[in-house]
Amino acid sequence: MSDPELIDDEDPAPAAETLEARIDASGVRLDKALAQAFPDLSRARLQALLAEGAVRRDGVVLTGGSAKAQPGLYRVDLPPVAPAAPQPQVLPLAVLYEDADLIVIDKPAGMAAHPAPGTPDGTLVNALLARCGDSLSGIGGVARPGIVHRLDKDTSGVMVAAKSDRAHQGLSALFATHDIERTYIALTRGAPTPLQGRIETRIGRSTADRKKMAVLKTGGREAITDYRVQRTFGEPARAGALAARVACTLQTGRTHQIRVHLSSKGAPILGDPVYGSGSPAPPVRAALAEVGLTRQALHAAVLGFVHPITGAPLRFETDPPADMAALERLLSAL
Repeated sequence: MSDPELIDDEDPAPAAETLEARIDASGVRLDKALAQAFPDLSRARLQALLAEGAVRRDGVVLTGGSAKAQPGLYRVDLPPVAPAAPQPQVLPLAVLYEDADLIVIDKPAGMAAHPAPGTPDGTLVNALLARCGDSLSGIGGVARPGIVHRLDKDTSGVMVAAKSDRAHQGLSALFATHDIERTYIALTRGAPTPLQGRIETRIGRSTADRKKMAVLKTGGREAITDYRVQRTFGEPARAGALAARVACTLQTGRTHQIRVHLSSKGAPILGDPVYGSGSPAPPVRAALAEVGLTRQALHAAVLGFVHPITGAPLRFETDPPADMAALERLLSAL
């Protein structure tokens, strides 16, 4: 399976169980001290949990196993066990391209990439198992056959999945080196300033809420987003843009990267239930209510890459779905 950092834009899973232990020693490697305090967890498992932000000392999230342990109360959040064998389900799929090695689809909002706690079925993996049969079995681990990257459940747009082991390895390598063209369209509250630029930060789990990601001063992972405001809505001459259409191109793929970055610029994505802090202007709220949009207005519009087997250049582009298109029409009238 590919490195977890390459699996982007997905909500962190809630913990199924939290273990607690007090560690009084200091100066010992953290992963070694944790392995002694939690003997039922292997050192490798604890290192993975540290990387996922699931280990806290006195409420502070820890991420580095090689750091020295400090005295305190340690808590380890164990994620729920995902189903080991997703079942095939015949679900509608908008297929943009398919051959013996890979399949490209336009994922609808509301469809999760793979089974997880709270979403046992109805996912892209279930649909791919029904469509592609045994060719997906075992690829990327039984929980996520064929999945080398992902979109949030409520983010729509273009995704690629592997149908063969060699395609999975090749696609994973492309994502690892960021040799993938990925551009998203977002409708935002207000507009980021300047109207075009690069957001370069470190992103990791929030120390206040581990279900959320945040821009961090230290720790986390490098995250780079190039953005360009394509259009503003409202009356900028009087009070600034009420909303905007923003194209975001990913240079890295961190969890919730675009959502966190745009929020950090004071222009959160409209409808975002997690990072959309603050209330839009009354005309924008009215437009949201009329459309009935209850998800983040974010669409993965462009996906381009070199076919990992044939070497052929591939590029796919889709328009935002009906809910975002309707919201943009109403915003255009402001």
